[in-house]
Amino acid sequence: MMAMTPELQRALAGLNTAQREAVQHQDSPLLILAGAGSGKTRVITVKIAWLVDELGVDPRSILAVTFTNKAAGEMRERAAALVDRAAEVTIRTFHSFGAWMLRRNADAAGLPRGFAIYDEDDSITLLRAIYPEQKRTVLARYAHLISRAKDYCLTPEDDLTAISHDPELPDIYRAYQTRLKEIGNADFGDLIMRPVQLLEIDRIVRERMQARFRYLLVDEYQDSNVAQYRMLTALAASDSFVCVVGDDDQSIYRFRGAEVQNILTFPDSFPGTRIVRLEQNYRSTAPILDLAAAVVAKNEGRLGKTLFTDLEGGERPVLALLGDQDDEVDYVVDRVRRAERAGEEGITAVLYRTNAQSRIFETALLREGIPYRIVGSVRFYEREEIRDAVSFLKFLSNPRDEVGFRRIVNKPARGIGAKSVDRIMENLPHARGDLRLAAEYAIRDLPKKAAAGLESFLGVCRRLAAQLGPGTGAAEGATVGVDTPPEDGATAAGAAEGAAAAGGEPRPTAPGSPGAPANLGEFVDELLTASGLATYHAEQDEISAGGKLQNLDELVNAASLYAATTEGLTEFLEAIELDASREQESSEDARVVLITMHNTKGLEFDRVIITGLEDGLFPRDDDPDELEEERRLFYVAVTRAKRELHLTSCRGRRLHGRYQEMVPSRFLGEIPEELVTLEGGYGGGRGAGFGVHDPWGDPDDEEHPLPRGTAVYHEDYGSGVVTRAWFSGSEPVVLVGFETGMTGQFLPNYTPLEQIAGYDD
Repeated sequence: MMAMTPELQRALAGLNTAQREAVQHQDSPLLILAGAGSGKTRVITVKIAWLVDELGVDPRSILAVTFTNKAAGEMRERAAALVDRAAEVTIRTFHSFGAWMLRRNADAAGLPRGFAIYDEDDSITLLRAIYPEQKRTVLARYAHLISRAKDYCLTPEDDLTAISHDPELPDIYRAYQTRLKEIGNADFGDLIMRPVQLLEIDRIVRERMQARFRYLLVDEYQDSNVAQYRMLTALAASDSFVCVVGDDDQSIYRFRGAEVQNILTFPDSFPGTRIVRLEQNYRSTAPILDLAAAVVAKNEGRLGKTLFTDLEGGERPVLALLGDQDDEVDYVVDRVRRAERAGEEGITAVLYRTNAQSRIFETALLREGIPYRIVGSVRFYEREEIRDAVSFLKFLSNPRDEVGFRRIVNKPARGIGAKSVDRIMENLPHARGDLRLAAEYAIRDLPKKAAAGLESFLGVCRRLAAQLGPGTGAAEGATVGVDTPPEDGATAAGAAEGAAAAGGEPRPTAPGSPGAPANLGEFVDELLTASGLATYHAEQDEISAGGKLQNLDELVNAASLYAATTEGLTEFLEAIELDASREQESSEDARVVLITMHNTKGLEFDRVIITGLEDGLFPRDDDPDELEEERRLFYVAVTRAKRELHLTSCRGRRLHGRYQEMVPSRFLGEIPEELVTLEGGYGGGRGAGFGVHDPWGDPDDEEHPLPRGTAVYHEDYGSGVVTRAWFSGSEPVVLVGFETGMTGQFLPNYTPLEQIAGYDD
């Protein structure tokens, strides 16, 4: 056997004891529990090189699987840099390996060797060919459900209720699979499911693949789904060496089908498993790791490990108790400015649970002239759903806005095609550029379906414009002038009056009168409902889990600061345009990163500010499985910080355009008080802070004026019941669950809560 390469010798010498044990273990299945920042990528690449160079394993008999092409490429490069022959190791993603296997066993799989791979859009197109009468949004939902079914290796003949209770799903899935087979192609889900079926059914193929790949290594195993687990177990012969690397505390992709039980039960699936824990962290200071450990230890579904570091120093994480999201933004800006003044190097990352939360930070950083970049999503006002809503607002403000009109006149679909829009444009000269009048003139010449859709659209515009009062929409009383509309040459005012008679246009609602929106946020909320945009994007959300409704809700929050008047709308649109027009020339070199907690996986930052730590926002609900995953997500977020960590929690927030009192995240109550430095106290004199160790205090205090179980009435929120009651200092505090489903935290001495008879009285 040749001597070990100098590169491999140096790599081994640089490993700690646990890492070296993981690299050199070979006698039984191996589970490497790799904590955050513990160098697991180094371990798996050195292990590949060790197998090839020290043990003389044929590199072609090694299969290493990971989850992204980028990770696979990096693993291949690093291993080959240690040992040349490691370049011959098969290193692929699960899907890439599945495609490789299907092409080499095409006949057995019932596929032509040159089969095409359909992406999500192709799948929707195929479904539309089968069901041409269905809307694309409906078919997109079914394409998503079929994809989820394949993640679990479920066929149309299996029980699909775990995926959806939709009674039509099995038949649609069956028709889709039949057509897919007829045309000889495979979709993305097939790249895992069909190889699994082939391995489990065809003994010859299974034995050939098992003989080829004697060493199986899987990275990021905590992110594997059921289909990927079955692929691994089908590839593993009784004498195969199986090694998986992952962190049960970082399993955060359940919504994508990831199954944390795969890693938790690995020792049961592969008897005799050796578990090696990589617990030395090379990224974060000890105070940050102590906080992360304290919270994640509350999870029951974990194998357990305790991170430690040799890094010296490090300040305690800061817990900032702030008044509202405006104070939260000020806190972030102040921390960035302080770092600049002190000449501190490195990136400040602002983390949040949902993309919608980025909007207020984007706006503030733009106005402060602080370069930033947003990771994992487009800027707030560039998102499709936001552009749709803003386009509608622009059109209401200026009925000559052709760009806005073209974007929203047939969204959602109203049967108004390109030819109908062209017909409307032909009437623009007669309407002096007013698209609403041009549309009124064109209705008589359009096909019945298009005419009905256009009249519905115009009716929505009239009703909405009336809510803002005079000055919005078509200029009242303006005459058409020399150019007259076809047929009768009516004036613009006459056309509008006729349309009002036909469509029942309401009279303008004066601001402040009964039925008028209290602010522009309420108006935007009404627009989203009346226009159908809320429903349209809700359907998109069901498919993509993209948070579109949350983004629209944040638009409502932004608008709620303006009056529900023509002037208020103009000011709001101007503010949007000013934000959108500010250049971000150096955004790639920015020292501030805006990013969701999910998107931080695998990243690290010098300073991390985790925002929005209130119940209902993070964590979002009380489902036990979801709560454990949210706690793992918090652990991931915390362990992204290298030197400095800040946590922010607000006393109240604007939600759906209204101020709502919030409850501190229960995760904060799981942090021992001595592990954080407390700042604030909700700020602005709005109320006292909470004790970190127990943010809810004693819920059974008999001296509380509104003890738990008390029925109360709030003027804005209606009837509810006190679910928690405690004292913050001398101030009584209550948490109320309302009949509407909303939850709110209140200081009874400052908020009028009327005690009423209980529901059972």
